[in-house]
Amino acid sequence: HLSLMRVAAKNGDPVVASIFVNRLQFAPHEDFDRYPRTLQEDAKKLEAEGVYVLFAPDEKELYPEPQEFRVHPPENLGDILEGEFRPGFFVGVTTVVLKLFQCVSPQVAVFGKKDYQQQMIIRRMCQQFALPTTIVSAPTIRDEDGLALS
Repeated sequence: HLSLMRVAAKNGDPVVASIFVNRLQFAPHEDFDRYPRTLQEDAKKLEAEGVYVLFAPDEKELYPEPQEFRVHPPENLGDILEGEFRPGFFVGVTTVVLKLFQCVSPQVAVFGKKDYQQQMIIRRMCQQFALPTTIVSAPTIRDEDGLALS
């Protein structure tokens, strides 16, 4: 997702990257514990892109036990398309993004067009909660076979 950092740099300084593997985005049949975590490698890549602020909180920092509150997107946005096949996924997305926004207070946040539904849900969340964050769309980056990467 380094392309998102480049778009962010054009929209403000400093660029703050966040890295957090969000348990709430995983369904029971998806393997949260096996999801790759390469924080040191990612930090080096970010530094090479000129991103010197990395927010990588521990799970307990964002989700003190028990995590009772969650942000539920409206059904007409969160329960269709990807949300239909991954129940609860966008609840996890909106909950963690709201928490990250509260910690960092970004003026601008960049989301890839590849995840268009997520982008629309986050945009609506910002509007509904009167968050002072502008959501910027970044173009989809593809590999040589056309697979969308970010």
